[in-house]
Amino acid sequence: MIPVSEARQFVLSACGALTPRRVAVSDASGHVLAEAIRAAEAVPPFANSSMDGYAVRAADTVRLPARLRVVGSVMAGDNTKTSVSAGESVRIMTGAPLPPGADAVCMVERTHVESGGSIVVVEESVNPGTFVRKAGGDIRAGDEVFSPGTHLGAAHMGVLSSIGVEQLLAHPCPTVGVLSTGDELTTSAGALAPAKIRDANRPALLAQLQTDGFGTVDLGVAGDDEAALADLLKEAGSRCDAIVSSGGVSVGDRDVMKAVLKDLSGPIMRSMQVAIKPAKPFAFGVLKETGTPVFGLAGNPVSALVSYELFVRPALRSMAGCAVLDRPRLAAVAEVDLPRSRDGKLHLVRVTARTGVDGVLRVRMAGGQDSHMLRVMAQSNALALLPDGEGVRAGQCVEVLLLDANGVPASQREPW
Repeated sequence: MIPVSEARQFVLSACGALTPRRVAVSDASGHVLAEAIRAAEAVPPFANSSMDGYAVRAADTVRLPARLRVVGSVMAGDNTKTSVSAGESVRIMTGAPLPPGADAVCMVERTHVESGGSIVVVEESVNPGTFVRKAGGDIRAGDEVFSPGTHLGAAHMGVLSSIGVEQLLAHPCPTVGVLSTGDELTTSAGALAPAKIRDANRPALLAQLQTDGFGTVDLGVAGDDEAALADLLKEAGSRCDAIVSSGGVSVGDRDVMKAVLKDLSGPIMRSMQVAIKPAKPFAFGVLKETGTPVFGLAGNPVSALVSYELFVRPALRSMAGCAVLDRPRLAAVAEVDLPRSRDGKLHLVRVTARTGVDGVLRVRMAGGQDSHMLRVMAQSNALALLPDGEGVRAGQCVEVLLLDANGVPASQREPW
């Protein structure tokens, strides 16, 4: 057996970032920037009001009540020519440009009007800059707004649009082909034939990849036919950035995936027994014809999803240009005993993690821990990492890999 770190290093060393390409800002959410973005203009581009009220000269509001002539009004989007002189004011709406001569805004709730609206009585003194958004207060022209390596999300899209960026250079999100292997698998919804089981891995992996923001290609189910499997992998390698397969990587007589992968790969190929439970069998290779990385996961459903978390997802995030490859690892307190026996492996125990009113993250076992028990995996939101030994007693601290942040405050999560 080899340690997890060795297997990860072998995989990650072959999964560098994909070549950047230009994408429209409207399509860039979820991508990682491959260039610095500088603002060609300021945000906001002009001084404007942050309140509905009256644009005034602050000096005119020192003595209260201040009675000022209303010489005009300005709405958001108006290019006002009206200026404010001593003893004057302009009715102004939120977002409207500050008129020349004015240096503050008095909110409408601190005023009342007289003489049919031609006079405003200011009831509260204001200082220069009150309720004024300065030009460039958020972004100055020439500022580096985002640096290479920024993982773009919703707020980034708004910022980029606010400075007029239409296209940018970004790493593409990998498109991943997914297949399951094994003569025992069926996709039929009818009654199961003798010795057949329904394919659960492929739907689960496709869903997880889509949740994590990667493109997917459903490659279906392949039987234990080496020639047919080789043809499928070669065809998939020509249209996918990566391939994820489950089944056929252990030590059985009909575990053909690792044999096919060895034939199709160049020097970068390895069939491994990783010192973890579940997910000990794992294969990885790079197709020599297309350079496409192929991940061979174990056939047991829980093993496949655990291998995905430890090896596939970090590698795909590396291909996408992400700096942070793994999900958050947090310290938690075991609510119940998490027992295990010594076997030289790291155990990844499916647990439920919740934060109580005291702010402490606590975990308990989600159910049975056999690698075929997929429902327990569905009921868990974290993996407790138990190093070789006798396990963790109730009340002791345990490290967890957080799979789902529900129930865990943002303050307790690391960056994704």
